[in-house]
Formats: sequence, structure tokens, C-alpha cells
Amino acid sequence: MSKHYDTLETRSPAEREKALMQALPQQVANAKENAPFFAAWLKDVDPAAVTSRAALAKLPVLRKAMLGEVQKKQPPMGGLITVPMSKVRHVFMSPGPIFEIDTDEPDYFRGARAMHAGGFRPGDVVYNTFSYHLTPAGIMMESALRALGCAVVPGGVGNTELQLDAIAAIRPAGYVGTPSFLKILIEKGAELGKDISSIRKALVGAEALPPSLRQMFIDKGMTCLQSYGTADLGTIAYESESLEGMIVDEGVIVEIVQPGTGDPVPEGDVGEVVVTTFNRAYPLIRFGTGDMSAVLSGTSPCGRTNMRIKGWMGRADQRTKVRGMFVDPEQIAEIAKKHPGLGRLRLVIDWVNQADVMTLKVEAAQPSTDLEKAMEGTIRTVCKVGGKVEFAKPGSLPNDGKVIDDVRKYT
Repeated sequence: MSKHYDTLETRSPAEREKALMQALPQQVANAKENAPFFAAWLKDVDPAAVTSRAALAKLPVLRKAMLGEVQKKQPPMGGLITVPMSKVRHVFMSPGPIFEIDTDEPDYFRGARAMHAGGFRPGDVVYNTFSYHLTPAGIMMESALRALGCAVVPGGVGNTELQLDAIAAIRPAGYVGTPSFLKILIEKGAELGKDISSIRKALVGAEALPPSLRQMFIDKGMTCLQSYGTADLGTIAYESESLEGMIVDEGVIVEIVQPGTGDPVPEGDVGEVVVTTFNRAYPLIRFGTGDMSAVLSGTSPCGRTNMRIKGWMGRADQRTKVRGMFVDPEQIAEIAKKHPGLGRLRLVIDWVNQADVMTLKVEAAQPSTDLEKAMEGTIRTVCKVGGKVEFAKPGSLPNDGKVIDDVRKYT
């Protein structure tokens, strides 16, 4: 099989831009004509005039944080999709809650291209440790692997020892999941004497991959590349073997904009990743991801010619991702409501021993072990990821408006 997934990856930048700009008015028209939300959101926009990046940049940015409120008014999808529910295969629920869909379209989330760049090939057996429960991550990866011709082991998350038994017995060639869980599997496998040496390639995402952790995988005889996407948009960008930035997927237009304004920034400047997708069923136009990145100049040494970005460089707002799950300031407010009488709450997220650690600092006049346990249970229920509680004296937490403090430093 070719080094590249298809010839779209190696066409000239001018040819690609021409094709994207020819398709863009059709997608804007599709959104306006078939999705009630976009009919109102873009009511003053003439689709036929949106034929350039400059014209696209004049459209409003639809921020991810808005989706929850939009969908509450008309559940579950808020008039954002162009197809009837009879054409929808799954409805997913991400934290917020925010709902997403897929349809029967092969490789709906456009992940096969990233999988191919990661070294996966038809006939490979791949162990998928992303969650299949409510959130779309597991099915996102599975649909990409199936489109590529791989057999998938739906491992999901948790049950580490059982997963090690399955890997040892099935002997998969590849791993898909978070890098932190791959580290757990490697270390626990060594501790228990479980042979997982069949895994020689990994595609990871949903959290950071520090150089030291990637090197650990390399030392174990694995190649390890990253992909970047969202449940709403599918794949946005992915690494290739050159390991020089992340290559933008062929099915989206990516802009890097000034947070809060939506104005494109000069090449190389850090800004928010705003994406327009050509998904016909869920036509997100200028979707603000809240993620920060920057454009890398030039093209990749691997031969792929699309725009490259530096990868994830933090959040444009306080919303952040912990162990593959988004955590919002609104969720911290919900926790506070469930435990009245407290002062300020501040969620601190750190990177300790190659893993995300979440600590909720709580001002409490009467701290107790019972309150600590109750709040830790509430954290897991509301945020869908566990965290510790640390009490502080009333009035001692900073009065700076910050609810989520991401202090992670990757080495």
C-alpha cells in the first residue's frame, strides 16, 4: 500500500485551496437550507459569496460552549443537523452535556487517514481502549479502523488486568487510546508478567504526549503518533512519521484566530483553532474549538502538502481536557450547588508521574472526612473523571475569577 492514504494528501496547496473554496459555498448553503439553527445563525449570509478565506472569516464563530444551550432548546440536536433522526446511527453525550451524532456513512469521523499515517494497514488487529460508553471516542476510532480494513478489539477503559489478558491472548499489532493508559498497560503488564509485546504501533490522543513518554514507548519497540480531533468535528489534524507538527485533515478548513474576536492571526502566531467541516449531516461552520495552536510554515518532509499546526497548545478559555474528558467551569459550579455553604472552589489540574491529576481546592469552614468523600463522589459524577478534594481556609483562595487552573508542565 502507498505511503500516503490517497492523492489528496500530495496535491499542490493551490489545487487544494481551489477545491476547498469551490466546495465551501455548497456547504454553507447546505447548512442554511437544511439545519434550522444555521438558517437563523447565518440568515444574513449569501452562501454564493463565501468563496475565500477572507469571506469565511466574516462569518460568526460558533463556540463549542454554545452547543449545550442550543441543544437544550430543541433536544437532542438543537436544529444543528441536516438529516432526520431516522438517518442517525448513534446519539452520543459528552460532558456539558453536549450531544453529537454519526450516520451510516463509512468513516464518518474521517479518522482512517490519521490511522494510515500512524502505520495501521488492512488486516491489522488493533486494541481500542477509548470509551464506548455514551461518549463517541470508542466508535470514532473503531469506524476509522474498520474503514481501513483493520480488525478491532473493543477494549474500552478500565479492568486493566482483564485487558492485559486479552492483549496477551489476541496479540494485537496496534493500540489506540490515551498515552497514559498505554503506559499503565506496559507497567502493569511487566509487573504481572503479561506479554503485550505484539503491540508495535500506537495512535494516541485526547491528552498530551510529552517527549519523555513517547520515548518510553519507543524504548519498548513501539512507534507512537498522535491525532487531534473533537467529537463534533471528527479528525482535525494528525502526526506523520516526520514528527514535524500535525497535518490538517483533507476534510476540513482550519483557521487560527484571535480568541474572542474570530479574526485570523498571522502565520506562526498562537490563536484559537476554528474549524469548518464538510460533513453534510452536521455542517459546523467556523466552529470554535477553544483549543490553542499555531500554523507551521512550509510543508511536511513526509510529502503531505496540507497546512500543519503545532498541535495542542492550551485552551482559549478555562475549559480543559483531563484524561480525555472535557471539564468546564459550569461543572465546578454544579459541584458547589450540590454542597451548599462552601466558599470558593478552584480546580487545579497537574501532570504527576506521567498522568493527569485533578485536585479541587475548597474553602470550607467545617471540613470533614465525610464531606471530602461526598465531594469526591460528586466530582466523578459531574465531571466523569475522578479527582481529589483539598480543603482550604475561608478567604484563602485567590479572588481572580479563575475556576480551573491548569498548571500542567510536560517534560
